[in-house]
Amino acid sequence: MTISKPLILMDHDGAVDDYLATLLLLTMGHIDLLGVVVTPADCYIQSAVNITRKILDLVQKNHVPVVESTVRGVNPFPQLYRRDSLIIDHFPVLNQQDTMQAPLLAETGQDFMVRVLRDASEPVRLLITGPLTTLAVALEIAPEIQANIKDVVWMGGALHVPGNVAIDLEPGQDGSAEWNAYWDPIAVERVWQTSIPLIICPLDLTNTVPVTPEFIRKLTRQRQFPLSDLAGQCYALVIPQDYYFWDVLTTAYLAHPEYYQLKEWETTVHTHGVSQGRIQIKPGGRKIWAMDQVDHDRFYRYILHQWAN
Repeated sequence: MTISKPLILMDHDGAVDDYLATLLLLTMGHIDLLGVVVTPADCYIQSAVNITRKILDLVQKNHVPVVESTVRGVNPFPQLYRRDSLIIDHFPVLNQQDTMQAPLLAETGQDFMVRVLRDASEPVRLLITGPLTTLAVALEIAPEIQANIKDVVWMGGALHVPGNVAIDLEPGQDGSAEWNAYWDPIAVERVWQTSIPLIICPLDLTNTVPVTPEFIRKLTRQRQFPLSDLAGQCYALVIPQDYYFWDVLTTAYLAHPEYYQLKEWETTVHTHGVSQGRIQIKPGGRKIWAMDQVDHDRFYRYILHQWAN
């Protein structure tokens, strides 16, 4: 009997860790990746789409379609964050071919998401490493698609720790929100109103899994592999700041859920005011599962192993 591979649809927003999450996902042989949607949030969208297609070409998965979402958020990411996409688009390891082979579809990301979910032979897991806006808009277009969503695995939120929206960059808020939720808190609330199972990787966990100098040294020792070379260049770009495995940690859950411990919480979403984007624990609220603990050593070893290609 042939066992079908789990169906995955990825939606990322073009930051450095989104590309590395994509790079990790593409090493997973046990899944069937239906496509990659790029949401125009923490990036310049044309460069982000280009990079995504070039990564697919690099790993020889250029049958996977790429689609540009046309949604817009409430609180734009700073240009300082978004400009990384302009730099990565010119990395030598991604520009060894004259043309990109991975297909860029003409339809919008939100329409593509609707079509894929409608046509899927079985429920699809959504891996979302950016804001939830494209999914929220897709649900507005076709509410019935939620019946064909197995679950959503999302990098977002901060439950017991402060958010990562710096007050000096975003005055007028209280520092409680995480950026993917803050970009469009109304979209988060829209998804929270559904019955779709939600598994989130919040800052509570990602704050414990930094990109360490030791990890970068180990990655450098295997830079003869194109995937490690690309990952090393990406991390070199952000080394002046504290950097964490936000999206990569979220993505690794798809391959090794046994590395993680999850905890169920009842939550609510703040959509307006100084706390907009905050996901707060509230008895009687929307139930979610949050990644609570991870086996750090096994996680680091897994990433290095996967990128030794």
